[in-house]
Amino acid sequence: MGRAPRILELFYDVLSPYSWLGFEVTRGSHGGSGLQGPVQIPTSLEYEAAIAACFNGWDHKRQWSGFPSLRTSCPLSTNCLYSPLPGNKPLAMVPRKGQYMFKEIPLLKQLFQVPISVPRDFFGESVKKGSVNAMRFLTAVSMEQPEMLEKVSRELWMRVWSRDEDITESQNILAAAEKAGMSTAQAQHFLEKIPTEPVKNKLRETTEAACKYGAFGLPTTVAHVDGKTYMLFGSDRMELLAYLLGEKWMGPVPPTLNARL
Repeated sequence: MGRAPRILELFYDVLSPYSWLGFEVTRGSHGGSGLQGPVQIPTSLEYEAAIAACFNGWDHKRQWSGFPSLRTSCPLSTNCLYSPLPGNKPLAMVPRKGQYMFKEIPLLKQLFQVPISVPRDFFGESVKKGSVNAMRFLTAVSMEQPEMLEKVSRELWMRVWSRDEDITESQNILAAAEKAGMSTAQAQHFLEKIPTEPVKNKLRETTEAACKYGAFGLPTTVAHVDGKTYMLFGSDRMELLAYLLGEKWMGPVPPTLNARL
């Protein structure tokens, strides 16, 4: 009898730079600067093969039933995550940690090979405007066209964290969706879903689910392994995740993936 399925859930917000790093690593979807590596659709064996490359060159055709499958990528609202937790606030809002972030991100850009840069006025305009509309848009996409969730999420991260562009205005969300491969009609359809109750409720439910797991920041990865549930915080917990899965961590850009490019 095969091993019980092992499931991963990734909770993220596109206003979080560390969410972007965790997002790319758990997909194994980039292998070089500028995300020029193969992009994997986050379903079934394609996702499993991609994440396996970051661990130990695992043969997904032979052992796929034992490796974790992606249950869902979970867009949530950072504002809603912090508001019910008295005294809890984003790490970047702690003065010294915010200063440290400015110094760390250029190094993480090199290590993860993700084109990430701190926006010029992140603690002003970016934080003040928030990301609720962008996250509602992604929630609508996840509900109706989940195969596009990865690409649209990435384009929103690219706007705010690579090109220092807005993600709050409707036309800018529309531009990101179109760049990700959506037709204008499709993107407009999801824009119209932003203020609807089903979408707002779904985003709220996802955020509440993260809170129930014990989340206090993003990204949060939840691993369901052998009947147990583990909540991991941050984009730097992948080695621990590999340990829980019984795999070897090969780094954020594994040699096996680079060799294929």
